[in-house]
Amino acid sequence: MPPPADVVKVAIEWPGAFPKLMEIDQVKCLYLSRWSLTNHEYYALQHADSSNFYITEKAQTALQLHERIQSSSMDAKLEALKDLASYSRDITFAQEFINLDGISLLTQMVESGTDFGDMLSFTLTAFVELMDHGIVSWDTFSVAFIKKIASYVSKFPSDIAILQRSLAILESMVLNSHDLYQKVAQEITIGQLIPHLQGSDQEIQTYTIAVINALFLKAPDERRQEMANILAQKQLRGIILQHVIRAQRAINNEMAHQLYVLQVLTFNLLEDRMMTKMDPQDQAQRDIIFELRRIAFDAESEPNNSSGNVEKRKSMYTRDYKKLGFINHVNPAMDFTQTPPGMLALDNMLYFAKHQQDAYIRIVLENSSREDKHECPFGRSSIELTKMLCDILKVGELPSETCNDFHPMFFTHDRSFEEFFCICIQLLNKTWKEMRATSEDFNKVMQVVKEQIMRALTTKPSSLDQFKSKLQNLSYAEILKLRQSERMSQEDFQSRPILELKEKIQPEILELIKQQRLNRLVEGTCFRKLNSRRRQDKFWYCRLSPNHKVLHYGDLEESPQGEVPHDSLQDKLPVADIKAVVTGKDCPHMKEKGALKQNKEVLELAFSILYDSNGQLNFIAPDKHEYCVWTDGLNALLGKDMMSELTRNDLDTLLSMEIKLRLLDLENIQIPDAPPPIPKEPSNYDFVYDCN
Repeated sequence: MPPPADVVKVAIEWPGAFPKLMEIDQVKCLYLSRWSLTNHEYYALQHADSSNFYITEKAQTALQLHERIQSSSMDAKLEALKDLASYSRDITFAQEFINLDGISLLTQMVESGTDFGDMLSFTLTAFVELMDHGIVSWDTFSVAFIKKIASYVSKFPSDIAILQRSLAILESMVLNSHDLYQKVAQEITIGQLIPHLQGSDQEIQTYTIAVINALFLKAPDERRQEMANILAQKQLRGIILQHVIRAQRAINNEMAHQLYVLQVLTFNLLEDRMMTKMDPQDQAQRDIIFELRRIAFDAESEPNNSSGNVEKRKSMYTRDYKKLGFINHVNPAMDFTQTPPGMLALDNMLYFAKHQQDAYIRIVLENSSREDKHECPFGRSSIELTKMLCDILKVGELPSETCNDFHPMFFTHDRSFEEFFCICIQLLNKTWKEMRATSEDFNKVMQVVKEQIMRALTTKPSSLDQFKSKLQNLSYAEILKLRQSERMSQEDFQSRPILELKEKIQPEILELIKQQRLNRLVEGTCFRKLNSRRRQDKFWYCRLSPNHKVLHYGDLEESPQGEVPHDSLQDKLPVADIKAVVTGKDCPHMKEKGALKQNKEVLELAFSILYDSNGQLNFIAPDKHEYCVWTDGLNALLGKDMMSELTRNDLDTLLSMEIKLRLLDLENIQIPDAPPPIPKEPSNYDFVYDCN
């Protein structure tokens, strides 16, 4: 009868005693009394895998550490704090230690200011680990504690461990308590955080940006705009770009996430303008539209206000607003009453007109000289493009907790969104001409432009100029080619006719792969001999005979420079004698005790040939590619399927190439899902010619 599902067998070892295999019921208490312990309820089982995690409800360790960290001996106290920092990751221990008022004890130690160096570092580490369990509220900490932590950010700039823990604590305080945000904001400014971005330690830079993001996220609206102005300054952008983005060889995921959050929070400042409707009666807002008209048509002189010229002036305005591409020619202010994009679209248009005046005038005049149906309406295009860019950059949305999709180019300019718009509006006009679009094609053009922008952003350009260069290579013709290529590799390849064609030519491709594998076995490979101590000091070579009937192998003194001839290899193994090929942990040399069994990397490269009675030839491939080649080749010799990942990839690649070659003549022709119906038989066969 099998044991109950809740009962498990666990090896338990008391220090200095032999381990015992015990049955433990997971739904009942742990009978540590079996060990004849006094006050056994205060003891715990600890994992032996160096994780320091415990299995029980109470732990004597918590009580002992609570006493040890108050020791008068500095060495004993340091050792106790080191243990506390390690054990605090375990929630069971953390609960017990917190129940002993351990958090208050740690905060008092920090506030006292008597600890420094490693002692302070371990204290802060233990505090962070304990608070991460979410057992204690962040609202319970005093101003004195906050001031002390804030002082470490500037007082210990060279002590990486203390600085890192202090930044982590400040971030958590700001994010978890509105009251603590206000207190932290009084103690820490962005100016005090900037120097930490100029160092070379990526973790410190990550925590620093995390604190900036937290302050940004929790700040009231009026304070947020002030912070945004600081973040937009050339000095800070330059530091982030130079010391954080470009200086690091590889941006880790957490750093990428924090940069993404900073990017989103910065763009979210545009939300107010995006959701603000234009008031047609607001003269200041209407003056912006007048300015767009003035720049485009150099309309310095206006007809006077005499009654005879009023109608003439209205007619002139209507004509110019039509040329500017507004939907409402009479009162273009009405075009900006939809949110989003609201007034943000008008802001972008004015920025483009003032900062890239030549391009603005060229686009407006170029389109106003075309036929009505072929003109690209600048006003309507700008409004829809602004709405699209807000959607792409998630303006107004809170940052995702899992996304790390930041774009370095947005850190290169203090008006990056407006510059982004300027590049994209010129792209839209260019694509419109390439597509020879009419007003009826407006939505189609916008879809193509969005695809161009998204494809360029995917390459993560490091500057706006590089982004512009990427777009130059993504013309409408290039987009059509990419779409065709992707359609061929995805949609059409799943249709019934293509699947049937694949099935027909797959055996040919597999035979081609098989011949390639066997040819590689004929060339042979040099393998290393590994013993249980993993000393790699001997080599051996194995190759298949040209007639595919014999494996030749033998030891070598050193790694060969080329192929080793058959006659120099002393040993032979007829292919007919091979019984099986096994891999990984099924290999005889992987079942032996020693380091090899524990090495996952070696395990994935191991394979063995079993022959005759208990005969074996053991291999450890030099790399994954050779492993796949040899296991495929040996299986092919035995008449078995080649199952390696390399074979799957080669099959997919060769099948895709062959399908594309065969379908070249059917480009832009829709392939039906089902064969055409067979026509009905004719009423007579008089048209058939009798050869006799």
